[in-house]
Amino acid sequence: MSVHPQAGTLMPHNQLVNIPALIASYYTEFPAPSVPEERVSFGTSGHRGSSTARTFNEEHIYAVTQAVCDLRKAQGTNGPLFLGMDTHALSEPAYRSALEVLVANGVEVCIAPSGGFTPTPAVSHAILTWNKGRTSRLADGIIITPSHNPPSDGGFKYNPPHGGPAESTITKHIEARANELLAHDNKDVQLIHLRGALGSSLVKEYDFMGAYVSDLDRVVDMRVIAASGVRLGVDPLGGASLGYWEPVAERYGLNLTVVNKEYDPTFRFVPRDRDGKIRMDCSSPYAMSRLLDMKDSFDLAFACDPDSDRHGIVTPDGLMNPNHYLSVAVWYLFQNRPQWASRAAVGKTLVTSSMLDRVAASLGRAIVEVPVGFKWFVPYLCEGSCGIGCEESAGASFLCMDGSPWSTDKDGPLLCLLAAEIMAKEGKSPSTLYHELTERFGSPLYERLDAPADPHTRKVLLELTPEQVDVDMLGGSKVLEIVTHAPGNNAPVGGIKVSTADGWFAARPSGTEDICKVYTESFKGQEHLRSLQHDAIAMLERILKKAI
Repeated sequence: MSVHPQAGTLMPHNQLVNIPALIASYYTEFPAPSVPEERVSFGTSGHRGSSTARTFNEEHIYAVTQAVCDLRKAQGTNGPLFLGMDTHALSEPAYRSALEVLVANGVEVCIAPSGGFTPTPAVSHAILTWNKGRTSRLADGIIITPSHNPPSDGGFKYNPPHGGPAESTITKHIEARANELLAHDNKDVQLIHLRGALGSSLVKEYDFMGAYVSDLDRVVDMRVIAASGVRLGVDPLGGASLGYWEPVAERYGLNLTVVNKEYDPTFRFVPRDRDGKIRMDCSSPYAMSRLLDMKDSFDLAFACDPDSDRHGIVTPDGLMNPNHYLSVAVWYLFQNRPQWASRAAVGKTLVTSSMLDRVAASLGRAIVEVPVGFKWFVPYLCEGSCGIGCEESAGASFLCMDGSPWSTDKDGPLLCLLAAEIMAKEGKSPSTLYHELTERFGSPLYERLDAPADPHTRKVLLELTPEQVDVDMLGGSKVLEIVTHAPGNNAPVGGIKVSTADGWFAARPSGTEDICKVYTESFKGQEHLRSLQHDAIAMLERILKKAI
C-alpha cells in the first residue's frame, strides 16, 4: 500500500468530519436488516460502523444493548454493569442510548462522574476489582468505542465478568439476538427516556479514575520512576486517558508533562495516517509525527489511542515498533517480578514477532501462542499462568506485582508507565535495550502487507487447511510448521501461519475491515524478507485461483 502524499500532515479544516451531520444521522438514519452491511456485526473488537453509512445508529445500539441485557438475565449476571465511553463523536449518543435500555431492563449501571470519558482498561480494572472474591452479584461492562478508528466511526464492546473482551460464543449470541430485534423493528427493546434513566436509583457514579490511579503502584514500580526524575511527555491524542495523566503525575510525583490537552471529536490535531485518513493510531509514525517532533524534549514520550487500550512509546531514537517494545517488556518483566509464578508463560498472538519466542526461551519461559484478539489471553491472565499477553498491534497487559490480574483487556497507559520503570531501573531507554537484545538473538525484519478482500477471498482464507500449502520451502528455507490452529490453545486462527527456522508468514482476513492481512518476518535481512513475501503471496494466489 502506497503512502498518501499528505500522510503525517494535519487535515484541512474543510475535509474534517461533519460532526453535526454525523450525530444527526445517528438518530435519523435507519438500518435495513435485509442489507448485510447494515446489520449488527461483532468483529475482533465488537460492533463498529458509522452513522452516515447506516452501520452505527441508534437502532443498532438499542438492539445490541437489549441483547446484552437478555444475555445477562440468561447467565444470571445481576451485579452492576460498568459503562464507559471514549471521545469519538458517536460515543456520547450511543452511551445515552445504551443507558436508556440498561435502566429500562433493571440493570444497575456504574458511570463516571458527570458521565465522563473512561479508558477501556479502567473499565476492565473496575470489573475485576468488584468481582474479586465474589461468587454472586458479579459485574460486567460495556465500552462505547471504535478504538483508533477514524472520527466518523462508533463502536460497542461487551466485557463479561472476567473483565476482558467477550468470547466468540458470547458475541455471536449478542449479534444474533440484536439482529433478531432489528428485524422486528426493535419492538421487544425495553426503553426509558434518558431523563428518567439518569434520575434512576439504578444509575450510580463510580470513580473509575481514582480507582485506577490509586492502584497503579500494585502493578508498576511508581517509586523508582519518581526517584529517577525521568522526563516524560504524554500526548493522549484527545482520548479517554486525557484526564488521567496529570492525577497520575500528582499522586506519584512524576516529572510528567501532558503536551496536548486538546479534545475535539474531529481529531483535527492528529496528523493523517499512512492512507491520508485521520486515524488515532499511536503505533503509526504518521499519526505520531507531532509527538516525534518533540522527542528530544523528553527522555520518553507516550501516546494512547482514544479508548487507551494501545500504547505508543517514543524514545530519543524515535517511535518504537510495538514488537520491539514488547520484546523488551517481556525481557524486563520476567526478571523483575519475583512474585509471579515460576511457570508463568509469555502470551503472544501468532502474528506477534518471534523475537518474543527467543527472549522467552533465554528466560526459561514457555510461549503460549493464541489467535489474533486479546480475548484469548483472558483465562491465562485471570489464573496467572501468563505474566503478560502481547499483541503486535501495540496492545498488552500484564499481572500485578503479586501475580494477580490487573486488567484483562489491553492497557495503553500501563505499558507506557512500564517503559518509564524500565528506563528508571535499567538506566537505558527501551530502544537501547532492544538493540542489545538483537545483538544476542538476531535482528528480525517484520512487515504486514494488506490487500482488498471480497467475501469469497475472506471465506477461502478463513477455511485454509495445511493440506492446501503446496510449498516445502519458503524464502529458500525449509518449511518446519504449518498452523491453522493456535499452538497455545488449539483454537482456529482464521487463516494460516507457515514457519521456517529463520522466518514466517501468516495470512488472515481482517475482523474489522474488508482486507486480507499478510504478516511476514525474517531474521535473515531485507532480501530474505522479500523472497519470503514473494513465495507467500504466490502460494496464496494459487490457492485463491483454485478456489474460483
